[in-house]
Amino acid sequence: MGLLPLHHTHSHHSRSPNSKSRSRTSSPSTRRRSGIILKRIAYFLITVAIVGLWCARDLVYDTYTLAALPLFKWRQDASTFYLSVGKDGFDVTFESYPANQTSAVTGLVGEEGYEDRVPGILHHIALGPQENQKEGWEEARERCVELHPGWETMLWTDEKADELVREHYPEMLGLWEGKDGYKYGIQRVDALRYIVLYRYGGVILDMDLQCKRALGPLRRFDFVAPAANPTGFSIGFMMAEKGNNFVGELVTNLKRYNRHWLGLPYPTVMFSTGCHYASTIHAFFEGDRSKLKILGGTTDNKKLHMLSGPVNTPLFKHLGSSSWHSYDAAMIVNLGKSVGWSRWKLPIMFLFAGGLFFLIIRKVRRRVGSLKV
Repeated sequence: MGLLPLHHTHSHHSRSPNSKSRSRTSSPSTRRRSGIILKRIAYFLITVAIVGLWCARDLVYDTYTLAALPLFKWRQDASTFYLSVGKDGFDVTFESYPANQTSAVTGLVGEEGYEDRVPGILHHIALGPQENQKEGWEEARERCVELHPGWETMLWTDEKADELVREHYPEMLGLWEGKDGYKYGIQRVDALRYIVLYRYGGVILDMDLQCKRALGPLRRFDFVAPAANPTGFSIGFMMAEKGNNFVGELVTNLKRYNRHWLGLPYPTVMFSTGCHYASTIHAFFEGDRSKLKILGGTTDNKKLHMLSGPVNTPLFKHLGSSSWHSYDAAMIVNLGKSVGWSRWKLPIMFLFAGGLFFLIIRKVRRRVGSLKV
């Protein structure tokens, strides 16, 4: 058998001029088709994003407000609402005031008194079975009552709270006992704080706060609450005039912020009814924030009035019984401590972005499902 001619072997491995020409002439049309497909995909994704943002516009805004609080919003105009000697003529150490001063009408020696804007009412909330009340709570409450003789005292139990909501706030029943309402008991406690403070005015105190002195000097202000760490204010102690506009907004916005935030108990409570929620409403309040006083500290001790953990402040001995805090609370707090609170902004942004994406997808699916039905 003879070998094949060399030019035959070469012809098997080469393309004809016509095939090269066809390849070159077909490439532009293929690229055009690919470009059209990519544009259509881009338009589709943009449309889906716009529809998703429109369907979840309230959620997007609410998430923005919650995220903006620690990033920059709380600090805006903070000097106008933090109590101070220079601006308010108020001694935040309380060393200038008698321990038994129950009214602002009684001024310091050589000074005129002030009008009592906050009514003399002590509110305590004790929802749930009585066996859940911890040791020392009753004694702490009794001490507060003793330091405020002549004040009205109101202890809110389940029965009284249910009656109040049904009779005066029927629009809140869905939150109070509906299937889409509050999943955790502490949310009802928080919501009740705002409701009773708005309806009656006075002072709302956690059961684990033992008073060390009377709160009369603070009654001259429309609203007062202690600063919280690392931002905002604590709702364990608040005092306000009856029908205060800001407290009214705390009540009316409860429905709007009622979401299962990030799918975890701690963020759900904090963002729907807790300190972060209340501080966000304060930060975005369109009225005069300078009247919503925050009890901070001194230059030497900025945490003077913070009620975090078992502490002693000029006003209270805090027993530190935050039993509702769950596993995710410890996780978030430990994360903050490990990275340093001064560097927490980026993780918070990612956390909110991830939670927002998850909630938007879920909300869009629900909207689509309802349209199909």
